[in-house]
Amino acid sequence: MERVLGIGGVFLRATDPKSLSSWYRDCLGLDLGEHGLWEQGGGPTVFATFESDTDYFGSRTQQVMLNFRVAHLEAMLAQLRSMGADVAEETENTGDVGRFGWVTDPEGHRIELWQPV
Repeated sequence: MERVLGIGGVFLRATDPKSLSSWYRDCLGLDLGEHGLWEQGGGPTVFATFESDTDYFGSRTQQVMLNFRVAHLEAMLAQLRSMGADVAEETENTGDVGRFGWVTDPEGHRIELWQPV
């Protein structure tokens, strides 16, 4: 059986694509090359489904939520706050999975930040 090898891309609709790309580069440190190519570090990727009425993604109109792995959650959240980003006050520690925090990008997409164990 043929299988997918990994995530080949993430595509977001935006009212101002250039500005939103700049936000991801400047605030989250995504080193985006030509055509948005991003060479990410190795590590786990979670593919999970949620009930259609979940509030976990923030707005119920948001159908997909990005989750980025980070090395130091508190440092990343502090950096985002210092840049004026909309960072949720709460964090979550699941113990066996890791720590989580959330930020909302300028176009209203809730993003999860994950510091794996």
